[in-house]
Amino acid sequence: MSGAVPAAPDPAVAGLLADLVRIPSIGGSPAETGIQDRLAAWLRAEGLEVDHWPIPVADLAAEPDFPGMEAARTEASGVVGRLPGTGGGRSLLFNCHVDVVPPGDPAAWSGDPFSGRVVGDRLYGRGACDMKGGLVAALFAVRALRRARPRGDVLIACVPGEEDGGLGSYALLNRGWRADACVIPEPTGLGVVPANAGALTFRLRIRGRGAHAARRDTGVSAVELFLPVFTALRDLERRRNTGPDPLMARWRLPYAIEIGTVRAGDWSSTVPDDLVAEGRIGVALDEPEHAARHALERTVANVCASDDWLSRHPVEVEWWGGRFASCRLPHDDNGLLEGITEAHTGVTGEAPDVWGAPYGSDLRLLTGLGGIPTVQYGPGDVACMHAPDEHVSLTEVATAARTLTALAHSYCEPH
Repeated sequence: MSGAVPAAPDPAVAGLLADLVRIPSIGGSPAETGIQDRLAAWLRAEGLEVDHWPIPVADLAAEPDFPGMEAARTEASGVVGRLPGTGGGRSLLFNCHVDVVPPGDPAAWSGDPFSGRVVGDRLYGRGACDMKGGLVAALFAVRALRRARPRGDVLIACVPGEEDGGLGSYALLNRGWRADACVIPEPTGLGVVPANAGALTFRLRIRGRGAHAARRDTGVSAVELFLPVFTALRDLERRRNTGPDPLMARWRLPYAIEIGTVRAGDWSSTVPDDLVAEGRIGVALDEPEHAARHALERTVANVCASDDWLSRHPVEVEWWGGRFASCRLPHDDNGLLEGITEAHTGVTGEAPDVWGAPYGSDLRLLTGLGGIPTVQYGPGDVACMHAPDEHVSLTEVATAARTLTALAHSYCEPH
């Protein structure tokens, strides 16, 4: 195909990806905004029309349908590059988030978490898989498309804040950007993901009664009170994962419930009188957010009703942070699912796997709020996301770039 990206990894692909991984664009950090400057400059140098704007964070956060935010931000910026078509075709958007999660314990890594080092076919570093590898695939697809321009516009959006709610994509839609279809090059191992489970963040507060540890029988430990709550949540998780949608069949726990942090007490020889636990609950495909919230609240209330202390001092449940609704590609998808499947098959010689993801993404904003049929397709193993020694295959990045190029050539034609 004219303008296609080579199947073998291009040194320029590895070079740009390494440069971007070395920018520690952790959500809420100055580098999350700094990487946007780098990307805007790259897109301008490639000859694209560029919209690079400051996001009004406080104003958007006050909107009733704002999807939530966990990282503290006073500023952020959005970037869109537009490659105008030759006329008359459909538009296609590549939506790529630039923020990454913190690297965790550096000792768990075999090198610098932001090194961008290459070993064989793998490029290592926080964000290499999630999702700077997919971002670079989209950037090089756009570069290839410049040499054989399709009839419809091709857009590439670089958005912040995906990991903790979706600030960037929400701002993108608020600014008025739309397309006839969208691909998010999140890590899917080059599978096609037309659906996502959702996730809601919750906080539990349990109040006990303090006492000297030597007389613990005169106090009420908030830690002990938490144990039956945790057990009940595990049971709720089991029930919610019985008979999931066929798209989620590859996952043992497509709708996981997890407690991520627990903080209790303030002195080693005192019965802890306060415990705060924060976690997430998966939202099933086609399940309204309020139904998932109600299931957790009812479970906690049942535990409280069965305990003398908790019946008088019930667990407080608070919903905060990111709100990831579940979402799936609509049946009227403008031919997107067929198009991405055929593009991948044409590039690789094999049909892609099609499955649903057990985590939230910006797919639900673009499809739900924006009305843009959206799928996920990109390089990288889901198991590498948010993990030590995160890495991506450079061959997969090149293959994804070729597939996105092929998709644009076929999709951006008159409907």
